[in-house]
Amino acid sequence: MDLSVVVPVFNEAENIDPFIKDIQLSLANMSLNYEVIFVDDGSTDESFELLNELAAKLDWVKVIRFRRNFGQTAAMAAGFDSAGGAIIIPMDGDLQNDPRDIPRLVEKLDEGYDVVSGWRKDRQDKLLSRRLPSVLANALISRMTDVPLHDYGCTLKAYRREILAEVNLYGELHRFVPALASQVGARVTELPVNHRPRQAGTSKYGMDRTLRVILDLITVKFLLKYATRPLQLFGKWAAVTVLLSGITGITTLYMKLFEGLSMNRNPLTILTAFLLFSGVQFVVLGLLGELVTRTYHETQGKPVYTVRETLNFSGQKTLS
Repeated sequence: MDLSVVVPVFNEAENIDPFIKDIQLSLANMSLNYEVIFVDDGSTDESFELLNELAAKLDWVKVIRFRRNFGQTAAMAAGFDSAGGAIIIPMDGDLQNDPRDIPRLVEKLDEGYDVVSGWRKDRQDKLLSRRLPSVLANALISRMTDVPLHDYGCTLKAYRREILAEVNLYGELHRFVPALASQVGARVTELPVNHRPRQAGTSKYGMDRTLRVILDLITVKFLLKYATRPLQLFGKWAAVTVLLSGITGITTLYMKLFEGLSMNRNPLTILTAFLLFSGVQFVVLGLLGELVTRTYHETQGKPVYTVRETLNFSGQKTLS
């Protein structure tokens, strides 16, 4: 299998038939073997019945049905796990992503990239509730992950299969896959794609996702920089708090010796003890993190590196 298209679906009955027609036209001229995997994320409308009919008629359509709504990240993870293609392309099932962009994404991958992220340059959504928060969020994510992209929220992306095999998805980390892929050395780029206004159904996104994005960003930042060395992170905080406790402790002694202020009446005494105790706690957290990291890698046999390719050097001379 050359290409797998993964489509999470949640109550999109009105869009399924137009979607399958669009994707048939878009993929018909590609000289690739392809499959389309729909993941029904606990739909309560007729989405599954329509998908079931498609799977019965079209041998390149697969359907995965969840027992309940688990969220978009879980749906995409299930699709990725079931995909057999060397190239995997997720996209929304609401017709806002344009299947005609798929050949362009594949061509961009052929230039040597591992991840091609779609950029909805002319986004067809409301300005205040969708586009403006997205611009701010993308700027923040780009700065914190050091993977500058204009549109992390665009589902339409292209991945090489071996890259996704190195990325585990939890919570709502699907939008951060390019940043997580960069952790294993993936070459990431972006490509402007068409974005269409929603014609049927209702959006499943709201402003409540803002807090979730911020919390997930903290997780991603930790995974990118300190996943294999947590003591370095907590050690920095420990050093700061111990330094502050030393400053407040010296100030307390100065006030006791030269200003006659009793230590048991000085709030700096309590602050000194609190900061010192916090520093010890940070060191303990770091050591526990180191133990968890080693347990994770050693029990599963997971290396702390990834290999892009190996070459045969048998023809080279060996230095004695």
